[in-house]
This record gives sequence, structure tokens and C-alpha cells, in this order.
Amino acid sequence: MKYLLSLLLIASVLAVSAQDDNAAGEYKKRVLEHTEIDILLNYYEQDGENAAVTGGRGTEELTDFSPTIIVAVPLNDDDVLTINANISAYTSASSSNVNPFDGKQPADPFVASSGASKSDVWGNVVGSYSHSSDDRNRLWNANLSGSAEFDYISIGFGGGRTWLFNEKNTELSLNGNVYLDTWSLIYPIELRPDEGSSFQQVVPGYDPSFNEHSSKARNSYSAGIGLSQILSSRMTGYVSADFILQDGLLSTPFHRIYFADKEDYFFENFHLADDIEQLPDSRFKIALGARLNYFVNHRVTLRTFYRYYTDDWGITSHTASIEIPVKITDKFTLYPSYRFYNQTAADYFAPYNEHLSTEEFYTSDYDLSEFSANNYGFGISYTDVFTKGHIWKLGLKSIDLKYHKYDRDSAFTASMFSFGVKFVVD
Repeated sequence: MKYLLSLLLIASVLAVSAQDDNAAGEYKKRVLEHTEIDILLNYYEQDGENAAVTGGRGTEELTDFSPTIIVAVPLNDDDVLTINANISAYTSASSSNVNPFDGKQPADPFVASSGASKSDVWGNVVGSYSHSSDDRNRLWNANLSGSAEFDYISIGFGGGRTWLFNEKNTELSLNGNVYLDTWSLIYPIELRPDEGSSFQQVVPGYDPSFNEHSSKARNSYSAGIGLSQILSSRMTGYVSADFILQDGLLSTPFHRIYFADKEDYFFENFHLADDIEQLPDSRFKIALGARLNYFVNHRVTLRTFYRYYTDDWGITSHTASIEIPVKITDKFTLYPSYRFYNQTAADYFAPYNEHLSTEEFYTSDYDLSEFSANNYGFGISYTDVFTKGHIWKLGLKSIDLKYHKYDRDSAFTASMFSFGVKFVVD
């Protein structure tokens, strides 16, 4: 909250001290005419059988409810302050098995524990400030963010510049962001210094060679460039390049690992960990993207997207998507969509109980495995640019309802329902 208050104070000072470069006193259209309020509600659920918490084998059942509010406030003709606040409340069968022995039933990787680790709340606040030049051909923005969950705290900041030229037919943008994260080092219950000794006493021979992490920090630095161009009266194109460098603790402390060359030890129905996930302390990512939108007629538009991704962990991926907005009336639009994704496995990935203890790095997180996925979506939108409908002093500008179904070929499925409503403050 203190970061949000600081941003509001800075924005207020900038707004008061901002000078109007339009010496001729000519009329110019405000960047944002009125305060806008977006209220978003998302419900997400997933299921699978390859949980990283239990070494690549076990339930991945999770549900998440995430409300978000976004408020954009015009400070003057040229400046806009935007506040984005989000809370995510989830229940996870997978994370509950960080300590599978704190429930009433026998511990099992395919059964959620009923202990305290089964649920948590994540909170995030982002404040951004943008300024446009008088001719609207230049824009700069800055942002500050903070988020927290039970096992980490993150602070982020960044900014960007945008230039429009060629009679606003061409747009070039640059951006950069920094995120500074700190983990709370929560390990699987059987590997913790205090509790681990009790497992060694009741399970003869169990004596894992486990060392705690020396660092709690993870930093991320990103830079991006984008170029959009109006190609014709019906077609627009956009290309982008993003570069991300991460360093610090990049593995998750409570992801278990099992070695094929070590004897297996069980307590109740649960396989006790040999070690935790170990990954390099740096990662460099490159993503190259392209969009092409084609306006078929006043009712139908084609929106296509492709992205190529690679990193120095050995992952290469391809994403291709298409969305076809269909305007069925002046106010209602349908949004069918499809996205295909595939990736190669990270150099350090192996399934459950297939790693060797002689390896330097290892993970059984199936997000780093080789897989392909399909995402099917459908949405409907109501838009009233004149905000004729009102709730108290709020003019109703738009309502959106969307559904997405995600299927991965590694026995993982997910669904997401989202609802959004935008108001304009009269």
C-alpha cells in the first residue's frame, strides 16, 4: 500500500507541475474523457496427474477465484493515472501436499491434504502513469507494482516510450521492467531440519542428502520493442521482440525430486523425497511475435497471432492463434477463438523417479516438459459507446463474458470463465 500511495503522490505533483506545450491555446482532445472503472471476475479450474509438488506424479486439481478492479483517471488533457488491484484466492490439492501428513486421511499423492497449505490468497497492485504529447505522436509511461503470497513478495517497476509517425500509420514502442522477488523457503515436510528427523526415525534407512538453498532472491529484467503498421484500409500488422533475463532462485523449494538410482522410501501411501528441484540460477528468454488483423467487412474481422520462443534451458516453443470477432448487431459481438501451443522439454526435465543423483540440475515440473496444447475460446461482448445505461452515476460502457477450455496432451485440462464490466464516471 505504501508504494501505491507514493505513486499517487508523484502523479499528483506531476499533474500540478505539468506545463501545457500548446502555446497557441488550440483545442485538443483529451486522452481520456472521463474516469473509467473496469470490474473483472475470473474463475479458473484445472486437473491433472503430474504434480511437481509430488515429483511429477499426483493430483494437480486447483480452483481459483480472482476479482480485479482497474480505475483509469484523467488528471488533465494529457495525463492518465491507472490503478490495477487484483486478489486471487485459490485452493490447490497439489500445494496441499507440501505437507501431506497434516490431514485426517493417510497421505497419498493423488489425494489432497486437508491441512493449512491447501489454500492461499495472492494480492497484487499496479499503478501506472502515462503522458501524451500535444500532437498525440509521443507517449511515455511508468509503472510501479507490488504483490505478495504466502511464500514470496515481489516489487516491480518499469516504463516505456511510444512514437507515432507517418501520419499515425506507424507506431514504435519500447518498454522495460524490473521485478525483485523474495522467496520464503518452504521445503517438503520430510526435508525440513526439525520435522525431517522424525521421518528418519520411523522409516528405517531413509536419510536424504538434502541441502537448503543459500539464496532467497529472484530478479527479472525485461526489455521489449514493438512496431505496428497500417498496411491497407483493411489490414494492420504488428511485430515484437521481448528479451527477459532472470537470476537468483529460479527453482521452487517445495517441488520434490525422486532418483532412479536411490532406494525408494514410503510413509503411509506417500513417497518420501530424495531431494528438491534444482535449476540454474540464471535464465535468458527470447520471444518474437507477429500479429496480422484483417477487416473482412463491417461485421467480421480476422485476428491472427504467432510467437516463437526460445531460452537457454533448452525450451523452444511455437504459439499460433486466431480470433474471429463477429458483430451480430451494433452492440453485440461474438468472439470465437483457437490457440495451438507446443514446446520442447527443458534440458533438466525428467518424469517421476527417472532422474539420477549424479545430475547437477533436475526438475519433474511438467510445465518444463515436452507437450502440445489446444485452447478453445468463445466470448460475447456488449458495447455502448454512448453509455446510455446507468447504475447510479456510472454509465455502462461494455459487458464481456468469455469461456476458455485448455487441453494438454500430458493429461492436463483447465477451464476459465471470465466476466467483465466497464463503467464511465459521468
